[in-house]
Amino acid sequence: MLRPYTFALTTLLAVLTALGPLAMDLYLPSFPAIAATFGTTPSQVQLTISCYMIGFAVGQLFFGPVSDRHGRKPVLSFALVVFCLGTLACAVAPSIGTLIAARTLQGAGASGVIVLARAVVRDLYDGTRAAREMSLMAAIMGIVPILAPLVGGVLEEWLGWRAGFVLILAAGVAAMGVVRRLLPETVRPSAPGRNLLRESLASFAVIGRNRAFLANLGIATASFAGLFAYISGSPFVMQDVYGLTPTGFGVFYGVTSLGFIGGTLMAAHLVMRIGQERVVALGAVGLLAGGLGTIVAVAVAPTSLLALAVALTVFLAGFGAAMPQALAGTLQPFPERAGAASSLVGAVQQSGGAAVGAVVGLAIGRTAWPMVIAIAATGVASFVIWATTRRVRAGAARR
Repeated sequence: MLRPYTFALTTLLAVLTALGPLAMDLYLPSFPAIAATFGTTPSQVQLTISCYMIGFAVGQLFFGPVSDRHGRKPVLSFALVVFCLGTLACAVAPSIGTLIAARTLQGAGASGVIVLARAVVRDLYDGTRAAREMSLMAAIMGIVPILAPLVGGVLEEWLGWRAGFVLILAAGVAAMGVVRRLLPETVRPSAPGRNLLRESLASFAVIGRNRAFLANLGIATASFAGLFAYISGSPFVMQDVYGLTPTGFGVFYGVTSLGFIGGTLMAAHLVMRIGQERVVALGAVGLLAGGLGTIVAVAVAPTSLLALAVALTVFLAGFGAAMPQALAGTLQPFPERAGAASSLVGAVQQSGGAAVGAVVGLAIGRTAWPMVIAIAATGVASFVIWATTRRVRAGAARR
């Protein structure tokens, strides 16, 4: 078993957390091919993202409270089983309806992996150390958005879109073995005989009344919705509007994702020096500048991939800086309810992302405007929430 307070454990948690982005990003270059295979519309294919996120949101409400009672490791192992079953169903789906249902199951399983990795961090760390661990995990898992679309594009061109889900399934099976052999238990299971549903609802009520939690949740949710506006719209915008191939889209997506890694590395480096609040401020400014920059890029240079890439990179850098710090801020007040708090955060985040992604998918056409308007709106919202809640969050950090 890996020992707490080691970089090896941080790396393991990051790799486990990366399963969610892998399941999301690997098949993005295949969106047009999936639409052609099943003879359906882009909005129907986009539902495979929205329903994945709905499953993700609902699953988190279950896995977090259950892990508070029964322990992180057994619940995480069960979540991985659900994830693998959903991924297998995706790989053999005979219709778009089956694929949408399978993605919902896959998302439910992935939710347990991510919510429990965050809960383990809160079990072990506090304050700025927890924020630093969140940033390091985000930086390590940030490799996935760079490599996954490129690998997915190559698999699409050579083997077809189903090959991507086979690769995701292999990753899930490998993760099951790693958890069994290396992950330590970080929380003591509670006594049996207590009403789990009543305790969960009571925990959610306590958490939801905390103003600092709500402020950090607002930043995390708004910025996350912007990310999923990009994820939902970019496969069609980059291939149908800008004419990129699946592999070319993978390269574009990977290059812009370098901004995310840069933001997370900057946050991990600076948070112990200048504090959590100032790092969130840098991220909020990046989200605002990058979001508005996408509007300028499409309005002034509608055929320039470079201009759009620069703006998206700035937005993702702001996301990488702000979101892990906001997540750490949501968990900070609740050491005894880390699983429930992580569940509630994830459910709200994913619901917001699913809603914005669905709107972008329905509105997408032959221009980039639906995607960039959504990204800009979420960037502005993130900045406004940060600016209007500084005192609340700063007071919670001092306590």
